[in-house]
Amino acid sequence: MGRRTLFRYYRSKNDIPWGQFDRSLEAFREIFRATPPDLDLRAAIGRAIVEFNRFPDDASPSHEERMRLILETPALQAHSALRYAEWRRVIAEYAARRLGGSPDDVAPRLLGYVGLGVALAAYETWLADPEQQLTAVIEASVGALRELDVHPPGRPDEESARS
Repeated sequence: MGRRTLFRYYRSKNDIPWGQFDRSLEAFREIFRATPPDLDLRAAIGRAIVEFNRFPDDASPSHEERMRLILETPALQAHSALRYAEWRRVIAEYAARRLGGSPDDVAPRLLGYVGLGVALAAYETWLADPEQQLTAVIEASVGALRELDVHPPGRPDEESARS
């Protein structure tokens, strides 16, 4: 494949491991569009992240190889900031629709960052032990985030502090 042909498909050589990321983002938006509107916002985002990360076992190159390359190559890590911003924006757009605001408001933006953190923590865990199923690791990460809602022992929560 010639250089000009290659750059018709990819904006830069650092985009190659990301594949057709624009299409992936549209699929992510579709997952959110198909989410039941009565589902708790955080649960909806967690569910969408899990669904977004379902990949066929026979993908070539494997999803594990691509993600290991992206997450462990310094030049690709730097470039990933651009892709992550686009990915976070999808979550922020969804959250803004649910909250009745703008994707640039603090809560939708925060939810985008939190969603990315959940996904990256899960990927690092999965790459350390790829025998685990990726979606199960992501579900565990979403669950771990929910566990943080529990107040530490000996510290009153807001409601009991008010009474």
